[in-house]
Amino acid sequence: MPLGERGIDNKGESRYCGVEADFTDDVPRLLSFNLSNGGFDFVVAPLMNPDYRPSLLEKCSDKPRVPPFAGSDLVVNPSRWSSHVVGKISSWIDLDADDPDVQMDSEISLKQEIAWASHLSLQACLLPTPKRASCANYARCVNQILQGLNNMQLWLRVPLVRADNESIDETSGIFTDYWEMWNIFRQLCEHDRKLSVALDVLSSLPSENSIARWYGEPVRAAIVNTNCFLTNARGYPCLSKRHQKLITGFFHHSIQIVISGKPLHEVLKRYSDLDAVQGANNNNGVVSHHLRPYLEYVGYLYQKMDPLPEQEQFELGYRDFLQSPLQPLMDNLEAQTYETFEKDSIKYLQYQRAIAKALMDRVSDENISSTIIVLMVVGAGRGPLVRASLQAAEETGRKLKVYAVEKNPNAIVTLHSLLKLEGWENSVNIVSSDMRHWDAPEKADILVSELLGSFGDNELSPECLDGAQRFLKEDGISIPSSYTSFIQPVTASKLYNDVKLHKDVVHFETAYVVKLHSVARLAPTQPVFTFTHPNRLTNKSNQRFKRLQFQLPTDMGSALVHGFAGYFDAVLYGDVHLGIEPLTATPNMFSWFPIFFPLRTPVCVQSGGSLESMFWRCVGSNKVWYEWCVTSPSPSAIHNSNGRSYWVGL
Repeated sequence: MPLGERGIDNKGESRYCGVEADFTDDVPRLLSFNLSNGGFDFVVAPLMNPDYRPSLLEKCSDKPRVPPFAGSDLVVNPSRWSSHVVGKISSWIDLDADDPDVQMDSEISLKQEIAWASHLSLQACLLPTPKRASCANYARCVNQILQGLNNMQLWLRVPLVRADNESIDETSGIFTDYWEMWNIFRQLCEHDRKLSVALDVLSSLPSENSIARWYGEPVRAAIVNTNCFLTNARGYPCLSKRHQKLITGFFHHSIQIVISGKPLHEVLKRYSDLDAVQGANNNNGVVSHHLRPYLEYVGYLYQKMDPLPEQEQFELGYRDFLQSPLQPLMDNLEAQTYETFEKDSIKYLQYQRAIAKALMDRVSDENISSTIIVLMVVGAGRGPLVRASLQAAEETGRKLKVYAVEKNPNAIVTLHSLLKLEGWENSVNIVSSDMRHWDAPEKADILVSELLGSFGDNELSPECLDGAQRFLKEDGISIPSSYTSFIQPVTASKLYNDVKLHKDVVHFETAYVVKLHSVARLAPTQPVFTFTHPNRLTNKSNQRFKRLQFQLPTDMGSALVHGFAGYFDAVLYGDVHLGIEPLTATPNMFSWFPIFFPLRTPVCVQSGGSLESMFWRCVGSNKVWYEWCVTSPSPSAIHNSNGRSYWVGL
């Protein structure tokens, strides 16, 4: 039974909880005990007897050379194998051992077990943790296997550990920051999307920043050992506040929990080792499970989580989904796109507040009856800003004459129909024209627009508003009055692999709009480009360049930068702003998702190290484009040179 049975499944696979089991050749009984009696959703179980070694089998010529798999595939029906069993690869395997016989046994056994798991149509297999810092041969064999897999995932078991010293202990050759081990392993396997992580959660946890790195990695499961649990007043297992927060974070990122180990709490000690295999009868004669109380506590943590807000539920389908940014000048928006934006009531409420403040500053209470404000909505779409402007005028008692300027002929049809429906005939003039080429009959007191993109200027708001500025009065007001873009480095394994699927440079040189979810934000955001309107400078070049230096927290450990997340913050008027920059984001607004600038080759930044990057905004005769690169700690190529892959048409 899944941890939670809610009307809306908002945690994905994390509602399923598994259990790590020992080897047995009686798979039906193993599943019955752990699933039916224990209440777990799946088992992580060895497929081969732990005493098996291929070299020993070769020497026993009097026995059939058949590896001791956990029973025939016929003992369980195919759908049950697929949905309820994760294969656990033998933990003795050591492909980088000094002993060549151990190496050979390990390679043969690894390939046999994966082949058997694939034959059973298992969804995943758990690979043992590399036993030494040099794991190249292990990674080589896994990489060979990955080339022949179709749907099955390989989960590399990685301890959630990071010490405060160096990443490798020189005396033992063992990792103290196991993220380093994972990073080496996945790079040797060419970032294969079928290679994932199963984190071993221990009783001692690393820092919050160190843990946060993993949310940008392909973590599929978290194996929680029973020694992580404390004991409550009744003698039952519970978790510390830090462990609770960790498990909740895993739920939010669709990471499944796997319970592992023996019962360690007073009320559970009546279970012997025999009970752990066979089950113990409770007072009702029902077979009990020795780890059921641990499962119930994890289920309790799941159930007490707050349901996702309505906005987050709406955005679920967009999480980590790459979308090409809009081309507002080249393309005409469709009705469905307009409708989506128009549902963002918070956005238009902020605009209404800004317009109301501007009207009150523009016209004093003494001049309300004698003054008519000329307000132009440039890029009116289907009229939401026209509506917000008229409501602001009604709220403040000011008189308005509105020009609704729109280049999309289809949206013009909608605007004309609204004249009668909304009763705008006496106050709104509809203009079918590109704002940059329109000859206005009079100048505006207030210019209102919603031309902002996820990166602020990426939908050509500067170019459009510079073109429209000629019909704004010298003391006129622009709403928005300014906007600034922001950048931060991120670990985003899923996004990187999604771009990598295209197998070309073009997609690595394209900026994408994406609802960021499975990412690790590695450093605070920094401002990039700022534009102010009206722009009274004599030199109105909209080209920009910015050098940015990011410092990773010293307690984070090393991290891999897959690209940059971009945001914006805009001042509409006075103290009214809207934006998506994480620290100042407008609550409950969904009109914009962040933008993602990928790197063709991810860059590793050492613990406490710095990352230097450069961003350019380039303007040509008929297009605007961005170029970006990393210069330190290791230089990358300059992405999108001359706008060869991604640009916005003027």
